[in-house]
Amino acid sequence: MVASLFLNHKNITMENKYNEATTLRPEGDRVVDAPTILIDLPSFMEQIKHEATWKNSDRNAITIFKSKAMRIVLIALHSGAVMNAHTAIGILSIQVLEGRMKFTSALQNTELHKGQMLALHEGIPHSLTAVEDTTFLLTLALCN
Repeated sequence: MVASLFLNHKNITMENKYNEATTLRPEGDRVVDAPTILIDLPSFMEQIKHEATWKNSDRNAITIFKSKAMRIVLIALHSGAVMNAHTAIGILSIQVLEGRMKFTSALQNTELHKGQMLALHEGIPHSLTAVEDTTFLLTLALCN
């Protein structure tokens, strides 16, 4: 589907982009990039906590927006789950929706709670540990 917008006296045409079907999510066809996307976080939170991956591993995630410039991923971690030290290819934010997690980097160690956010510039090694079952939004602004 192609959407046309008229913004600031310019006609903008953009093709909607959809996720691809996978063995874990065979339904596919969910819009991940369009001129506007309404994101129902409670529904996505419920979805990822009812999937087999959540039941059989220490985490689950779903990409809810994906463009050339930005990604938004909803991630759920079971208590004790660790995201080992890694770096991001862009500026990121972490927004805790429920639970608590430890954020560790060479620059700062802190515990994030529901309602708190942290922003981090690209290329800084960091790790996360869920203190309790935790769900958070990871937003990544890709640097070009």
